[in-house]
Amino acid sequence: QVQLVESGGGLVQAGGSLRLSCAASGRTFNSYTMGWFRQAPGKEREFVARIRGSRGSTNSVDSVEGRFTISRDNAKNTVYLQIDSLKPEDTAVYYCAASRALLGRSSSRQTGGYDYWGQGTQVTVSS
Repeated sequence: QVQLVESGGGLVQAGGSLRLSCAASGRTFNSYTMGWFRQAPGKEREFVARIRGSRGSTNSVDSVEGRFTISRDNAKNTVYLQIDSLKPEDTAVYYCAASRALLGRSSSRQTGGYDYWGQGTQVTVSS
């Protein structure tokens, strides 16, 4: 069983930055594919970015390309999401997720591809 705990959310003005963290339990963290998703009020949970455990390759949704950066520190069992140039439409609850599988591009964008989820951290961007 893997437990995920997100932190780093908050209220920020448009144009600002945040760094979200997700701390994971377990001894095989470096083998997990880690993903970030977000869910805005009244909308479905959507994929933001993912990073593989093996070589750390990343993939993110086009709408955040260049503004969001996913990274991981396997020594700390932690995955990060650096969010820059925040926009009001980035307001959402951000969730961290972990998969035991080496997810491909398509499967990593689906919530069903992940085995474990955190409770989420709220990001609110004011205009």
